[in-house]
Formats: sequence, structure tokens, C-alpha cells
Amino acid sequence: MRILGIDPGYAILGYGIIDMKGNHFEVCGYGAVTTEASMDMTDRLKCLYSSLMEIIVEYEPEVASVEELFFNTNVKTAIMVGQARGVAILACANSGMSIAEYTPLQIKQALVGYGRAEKKQVQAMVKTILNLKEVPKPDDTADALAAAICHGHSANSSQRLAKLLKAR
Repeated sequence: MRILGIDPGYAILGYGIIDMKGNHFEVCGYGAVTTEASMDMTDRLKCLYSSLMEIIVEYEPEVASVEELFFNTNVKTAIMVGQARGVAILACANSGMSIAEYTPLQIKQALVGYGRAEKKQVQAMVKTILNLKEVPKPDDTADALAAAICHGHSANSSQRLAKLLKAR
């Protein structure tokens, strides 16, 4: 199963593509789509959409794992990130992909075993699980890979449960 992980943002949108084979993950690619602060928001969203479509065409993922928003103070920023998140989901949906959404707490729980883990702990686990030489930068990229790993663990657990129930 090929998974596209997305950490939404309008200035930096992190993405990571992994293949899951059994219990093993293999990195296909990762990076960040950036937009300039001087750009109009509409142009930033168009840039995010077209860049994601190029990534989807290149890597042909089957499913997207998108991090849900977590904001507590700046409403304007939350709305703008929400718009970028919507564009990312639209690009995936228009490509026929199924979409899974996970909270930061769920992603941390899946990777570290503790939902309140520190960012550096999650990054270290991304590096370890994917057998990378260093933590992917920027942080948004590591977060996107973490979202993809989270879905891989979740899908694997669901498949095992389905097999157990079918065997009964």
C-alpha cells in the first residue's frame, strides 16, 4: 500500500510518500511545498493544489493520511491552514484516493506510544522506523511522514482484526 502523508499548511505543506509491505515501511519520497508570504492567498492555494497534483501523479499513492488541525489561539491562522487543508483533501479526492484523517495525538500515539510526546521524539521515531540517516527537514516533512506511518499502523491493525473476525 502506498500512502501519502500530508501536514497541511499554507506557507509550508509537508508531504511524505511511503510504501507499506507487511510490517515494513519504505520511503518513496518526501519534501515540502512552500509558498511566498507576498503571494495572494488564492494564488497560494492554487500553488498548493497544483504542486500536490504533480506529486500525486508522480508517486500514485493509494491513500492519503492527513493531519487534522490543532490550534488554540490565532483564529485567522487556523482558518488559513484550514483552507490549505481543504485544498490538499480536494487534490487527493479528485485523484480518486481514499483519505484518512488523524489528530496530532493519534499520530504521536501511533509512533511513540504516548499521545503527548514531544516533537523531537516523534521525529526520532520517523528516522528510526524509516531507516533514514537524519530527521527529515523541515519539520513539516517529518510530520507528514509521521501521518503516513500512523495510517500504515492503523490499516495494518484493521486488516489483522478483520482476519481474526473472519476466522471465527
